[in-house]
Amino acid sequence: MNSRIERLVHVGNVLIDLVMNIPALPRAGGDVLATSSQVTPGGGYNVMVAAARQRLPVAYGGAHGSGPFGELARARLAAAGVSILQEATAGVDTGFDVALVDGGGERTFATSVGAEATLTYEQLAGIRVDATDAIYVSGYGLVFPANRTALARWLGTLPDDATVIVDPGPLVADIPAAVLEPVLARTDWWSCNLQEATAMTGEADPERATTALAERTGRAGVVVRMGPDGCLLNTPGSGIRHLPAFEVAAIDSNGAGDAHVGVFVAALADGLPPVQAARRANAASAIAVTRQGPATAPDRDEIDRFLTSAP
Repeated sequence: MNSRIERLVHVGNVLIDLVMNIPALPRAGGDVLATSSQVTPGGGYNVMVAAARQRLPVAYGGAHGSGPFGELARARLAAAGVSILQEATAGVDTGFDVALVDGGGERTFATSVGAEATLTYEQLAGIRVDATDAIYVSGYGLVFPANRTALARWLGTLPDDATVIVDPGPLVADIPAAVLEPVLARTDWWSCNLQEATAMTGEADPERATTALAERTGRAGVVVRMGPDGCLLNTPGSGIRHLPAFEVAAIDSNGAGDAHVGVFVAALADGLPPVQAARRANAASAIAVTRQGPATAPDRDEIDRFLTSAP
């Protein structure tokens, strides 16, 4: 892995979030009236926006559709300063999900996939990857049959000095072992939440789960996000370090993990050591959960001000 990062190339999935804020999830067969709603790009979009707001150049190398959802995704990516590396996939639109955000800020998703689930090796092979690139891989891409075949093959062709970041997402248990193991072997930074870490390792204890993950990746390190408990960082030769969260009044956790990993990568690109990068990522998540919506990562100056005033 090269210590220099000059660009983030995201090969995950951008889809459209249909976000509804509700008092509580309805019972099975029931209904509930949303207090507010919005239609916005989500998924990998949130990570890319988080990184771009830190002034890191970002490019989207995933697939996107030719319908109205695809047009919305491209327009919002362009507005965020993200370069788009692939042509729109003809005849199919970008997929969408329904995100239900309850009164406690917790989110629940149901997803309908689209063009983002049709990524091919030929599309990936057309991306020029340099040693100073950071490649972001989403667990959603490793679940979709077409994407996982293309990604598993393509990752093996990357320059060894390129940095690979993987966030497995909530469907990690659905990633076939034949795909997951070679991806783990090539991963430089593995970033996930505690629930995902437990699902992968069978360890409920955060430190044991983090250690077990670090033993399976073996390159740069592991970040396990624990929400209001901060995160655990494990790097070779340094062991586990707990970075506490910043105390805030959370109103919406949607996109907090995306803000964390996007800012973490951008901080590494700025030359910060992993401990400082993780603390900065914790600050980004703390700010993000105080705002409604999925793409609520703060910009670089906001984080600087927050950290200056933090205890």
